[in-house]
Order: sequence, then structure tokens, then C-alpha cells
Amino acid sequence: MNFDFSDEAKALGDQARKLFAEKAGTGPARKAMAADAPAMDAALWAEIAELGWTAARVPEAHGGLGLSIEETAQLAEAAGATLAHIPLVATLLATEALVLAGSEEQQARWLPGIASGETIATVAWSEPGAVNPATVKTTAGSNGLTGVKQPVPDLANAHLAIVVAAGEDGPSLYLVDLQDVATAPVETLDLVRRHGTLTLNNTPAQALGDAGAYQDWLDRAAVILAYEAIGTAAAAMAMSVDYAKTRVAFGQKIGRYQSVKHKCADMYIKLELARAHALHGLAMIGTNGAELRQAAAAARVASLDALAFCAEENVQLHGGIGFTWESDCQFYYRRNRTLVSALGPRGWWAERLVRALEQRNRAAA
Repeated sequence: MNFDFSDEAKALGDQARKLFAEKAGTGPARKAMAADAPAMDAALWAEIAELGWTAARVPEAHGGLGLSIEETAQLAEAAGATLAHIPLVATLLATEALVLAGSEEQQARWLPGIASGETIATVAWSEPGAVNPATVKTTAGSNGLTGVKQPVPDLANAHLAIVVAAGEDGPSLYLVDLQDVATAPVETLDLVRRHGTLTLNNTPAQALGDAGAYQDWLDRAAVILAYEAIGTAAAAMAMSVDYAKTRVAFGQKIGRYQSVKHKCADMYIKLELARAHALHGLAMIGTNGAELRQAAAAARVASLDALAFCAEENVQLHGGIGFTWESDCQFYYRRNRTLVSALGPRGWWAERLVRALEQRNRAAA
């Protein structure tokens, strides 16, 4: 088994990182925080659609490139590293749900628009009071979906939402056309990625697979979000290291102090551990491996650990300036808190990892 990206995926990742480094980053992110700023960078979105990145995972039969999950991971990592002000990761997660569980009719209805960039999709998972992926208050009835989803990323620009609701057999995925659905902005800690409230009142929806498809999608979504978190953590670590190389205190650069060296080394260790688990998850998705649930949960836990540590220590290593509005440290810390709640907390995923390991050990006994 090859635990590495293909040459094609690496090339796409390099291209994405170069483009986002030029046109995204903390400068544009700071502008996006303004109250009157647009909900996304429309020019950048149009450019990546022209490059075919929105079509990466869409099958060729529906106007896409039919690439693998590796390309999705590379795009998610590049977007996470630069805090790109576009709904790329949300659309990638929704696309994965459609590719995994959508019927031919559903795919034909939505995937061509996603591939061209004309259709923006998001995933409505979070709910007020819902603390883990098994706790879903939104219900699916004969007349449609009823409940409140909040916060929903990139909702202001979305045309399609993949909504998680409680069906007869447990939480499942549903397609909701947002054309005539009530939405409203909601303020979150992350001031760059805009979120919203989706209010459903017997709203028409189509089932997307079954309860089993939801569980399978959770594993894939965990791996994709792990790569976004890895990208953000790597950027926070790079910012810390650069600062340690230039900041002078008590007559010498702070990077010479042992305590600072150890903090930077700990960042690197946690980041590389997260990369290893995320690569395992990708390999399991690519091969339909039996250890996917275990690998996805481990990737989620390790990536959250790495991001939390890197984002928090980045603030600490910058000293008093790191806590101010003028410092860019806040971007990574804010995104860290957003990603923790994007698909359920670390504790739930740690329990999922333990259950997967217990099941594997029972089968091997």
C-alpha cells in the first residue's frame, strides 16, 4: 500500500498553494472580516472554477474531472493553509456526499453545476444543542424537514445544502434546494468564513442514501476536514517559527531559547502525526479498506490536536502582541475553534476510534 500522494495530486496541491498564497492569506482574510465585506471572494471562486478545481471530484459523466479523494485532500489543505475566502471546503464535502450516495437523478441535477462553479453547496450539520454527530434534532417527516441548523458554513452563497436530519433509521443525509428556504447570517468566532442559520419548516427535501450512507460520509468528511486542519496548523507553525527566528529578547533571537525550540518541535511532531493518520484515512477511502472508520476517527482526533496546539502556542510564542487585534495569530485560533465544532468534538471521535478498534480486535480474536 502506497502511503503517499500520486504525482498528479502533488502537482495540483502545489498549484493550489501557489495560487492561494498569491491571492488569499491573512491580508485578504483581514479584509474579509469587515462587516461590509462580501461573503466570499467571487473573483477567486471564478478563477478556481475555471481551473477545474470545483470539478475535481465530480465524475466525467457529469462534467467533472473524475479525480480521486487525494486531489480533494490537497485542495482542502491548501485552502486551510491560506484561509481562502471561498466556499471550497464546504462544496467539497457536499460533493463527496453526492458522489458517495446520490442517485443518478440527483447527481445529474446538481453535479454539473458544482463542476462549473455555478452551484455552491454546503453541509448543514451543526445544530443548537447538538453536541455530536449522533445527536440530531432536525427531523425528517412525510412533508419534509423541520428544525434549525446553525451555524452552517458559507450559507449566504449556497444554492444547495446537504442537511443531516433524523430519519426512521437514525441520522441521514438529505438534499435541500435553498432557493426558497429561510436563511439568516449568524456571527461566530471565525470572522472570515461566514456562517448562517438555516430554518426548516416542513421544507421539501430528498433523501440522500440511507443511515449507513451518512456514517460512511462522516468518515470521508473527517478525512477531508483533517486535511483542512492540517493546512491551518502548518501555517500557524510556520508563523511561529518565522517569528522565533526574528524576534529578539534579552539580546538574542528567541528561537535560541530551549523552551521555544521545544514548543516548535512539539508542533512539528503533532503535525506529522496528524499527517500520518490522514494519509492512512486516504488510503482506506481509495481502497475501500476495512479500517476506514478507525483511520478516519484517528485522523480527526490527531488533526484537531495538532491544530489546537499550533494555534494556541502560536499566540503564546508571540507574547503580548499575539493577543491583540492587530496580530494575525487570531486567524488560526479562530479557525481552530470553528473546525472543532464543524463535525463534532474531539471526545466523540475518540470514542468512535475506540469502538472501531474494539470491533477490529473482536473480529481478529
